[in-house]
Amino acid sequence: MKLTILGCGSASPTSKRNPTSQHLAIQERCFLIDCGEGTQVQLRKHRLRIQKINHIFISHLHGDHFFGLIGLISTYHLLGRTTDLYIYGPSDLKQIIHTSLNATKTYLRYNLHFITLNFDNETLIYEDKRLLVYSFPMKHSIQSCGFLFKEKPKLRKINRKAVDSFNIPVYQLNNIKEGADYIDDSGLIIANKTLTFDPDPSQSYAYCSDTAYYPNICKTIRGVSCLYHESTFINSDENLAKKTKHSTSEQAALIAKEAEVGQLILGHYSARYTNLETLLNEARLVFNKTILGEDGLTITL
Repeated sequence: MKLTILGCGSASPTSKRNPTSQHLAIQERCFLIDCGEGTQVQLRKHRLRIQKINHIFISHLHGDHFFGLIGLISTYHLLGRTTDLYIYGPSDLKQIIHTSLNATKTYLRYNLHFITLNFDNETLIYEDKRLLVYSFPMKHSIQSCGFLFKEKPKLRKINRKAVDSFNIPVYQLNNIKEGADYIDDSGLIIANKTLTFDPDPSQSYAYCSDTAYYPNICKTIRGVSCLYHESTFINSDENLAKKTKHSTSEQAALIAKEAEVGQLILGHYSARYTNLETLLNEARLVFNKTILGEDGLTITL
């Protein structure tokens, strides 16, 4: 998994931070999580191949999380895209997009597919042979979902020296990677562990923005390799967090600690803060494996 943060600000763009958006690459698949204003500029700036994005996940309908979407959809049209695009989001998003396209008389060369999120329960919304993606409800001023990306167990690695020593035919290698033993022509069973190495561990990533402090999500995100959790306010502004249904950096760390995640990334900062060290320090007092999200930050899990 390779995560690139395209924007980690909240509400309005600033000279240093773009509104929320993230690019997640997983085993040659590319996903976009939220699409705030300026997202496609950030995609180009960081040399990410926008045409490889086939699935876009929109957490909720506050502008700083989706105002860049219609621009990206239009750009795909201008670039001659023909590949289908799948958009996962609130039910009203479909009407918003179609109204914009109709008003501008934009007739797309590709198909848009809208998948409505479930804001009541954890739901499997995407699956292929390598990956599972879940949505799960969070607690915000409007309906909002988080997203969990989980790699399926990976194939075992071939021990080339062992395979060659037993003269195993090439057509058997896929079965062996999937865990099968090998039986030779004489009936001798060669155990899979003799022929393979353990696979690389599967990785997982959870995205939680926007939400108030909401421990109910811990059961869904427990043990993830990496968690991005909004940290809009510092502790002294907890009253604002409560009023707007956002989280403080300390509350984000409490979620990370309870869910026993591998690493916490803070983000969705209020524009009132120019120095983010206070947020980082407050979070690390609770959960030491915390870093600050920044526009352009790339992390490989």
